[in-house]
Amino acid sequence: MKRSLLLIMGLLALIASGQQVRVTSSTQLLRDVEPAFYPTLSPNGELLLYSDADAHGLKMLDLTTNKVTNISFENGAGFDAKWSPDGKVYYVTSMVDEKSRLVYRTGKCYDLSSQTSDVVLKAQHGAIHTEVGTQGIALNGTKEKFSSKPNRGISVYTEKSEIVVAINGKEHRYSPVESYAGYLWPSVSPAGDKIAFFAAGKGIVVIDLEGQVLAELGNYEMPCWYNNDYIVAQNASDDGYQFTSSQILLLKADGTFKHELTAKTSMTMQPTCGGEKIVYTTIDGLLTMITIEIND
Repeated sequence: MKRSLLLIMGLLALIASGQQVRVTSSTQLLRDVEPAFYPTLSPNGELLLYSDADAHGLKMLDLTTNKVTNISFENGAGFDAKWSPDGKVYYVTSMVDEKSRLVYRTGKCYDLSSQTSDVVLKAQHGAIHTEVGTQGIALNGTKEKFSSKPNRGISVYTEKSEIVVAINGKEHRYSPVESYAGYLWPSVSPAGDKIAFFAAGKGIVVIDLEGQVLAELGNYEMPCWYNNDYIVAQNASDDGYQFTSSQILLLKADGTFKHELTAKTSMTMQPTCGGEKIVYTTIDGLLTMITIEIND
């Protein structure tokens, strides 16, 4: 039995070592136009959302025409903007009440065809969690909630150290790994069979829809699905005051393979994927789009 296990482990290592990744193109976006942060590619990779360093305002770059559209000029709009399966953009703005000094957040939806935004979740005090599903999207506030459709398919969001998985509207809550400061950046794989998220103190974790851990990929941040088998992530370090290094990694979702897409000294961060494209920015807000080839 021990010998068989060693043979299996050796075979897996051989398979992993045989994998090759090649960057096939690299294009700088918004060259000499403006710094850009929080990039978010549309699922087909044709449109890109972005903001400034403080997430003030939200813009959209058409990658086929290089046209830039202003979606919002409001505070917080660019921090966690999301594409819904129907092609609309959902985002959350924030404002501080002058009397109470409390922060109020408002959920909004931008329609590309009409080029207008509508309020879908009125201003309320407290956090709003964006829940992206395979068929719809929801904005979950502490007082009120919004859903783009009753059945969001398979969707996910986080609350502190819980991952909330909704299947056809029925929620299931899991805490698959310990985390001293909670979970962040949850997302469903393209095939809808796996979920990736970041657990503070643990790193990126991949689970199935029943909350069982499939793999722990390492202490990296901001995971996004490149396809159903690979995840792109940020690997950053700091000295407690500022970043000392940051790079973009390609990780196999089963934990058997890792490849550096950029160097640690590049200070590249905030990756996003869509349409077999990868976009990331730098600490100075320089956007780059790359395509890759994976030979398994």
